[in-house]
Amino acid sequence: MQPRVLVIEDEQDVCDLLRRHLSGLGCEVRTADNGELGLLLAVTDPPDLVVLDIRLPGVDGRQVARALQADPRTRGCRIVVTSVLDAEDLLDINADAVLPKPFRRADVKRAVDSLWEVN
Repeated sequence: MQPRVLVIEDEQDVCDLLRRHLSGLGCEVRTADNGELGLLLAVTDPPDLVVLDIRLPGVDGRQVARALQADPRTRGCRIVVTSVLDAEDLLDINADAVLPKPFRRADVKRAVDSLWEVN
């Protein structure tokens, strides 16, 4: 079964790049361009993994992460945070992994592989 990934990213070019990289790793990918839509998609059809940008319009990535971790429907989702911020600035999020921007295909693979084996 393909891992189901929800990418929450407001920059379309970054979102498209993540979709290509994750699809190439065998993941089924859905996307949301803001935190509110991302939360709605996550609770209605919980993914295995959420790739979450921190700087989002409206509901930001920190708020999204807290809501995902607090909701019993999404508590089991793993979270990979993408950001230009240093990993130390993201410790309050309790993410499973951090994917620093800018990233390459190998960085995405390493982050996903650190969570589970994708075939």
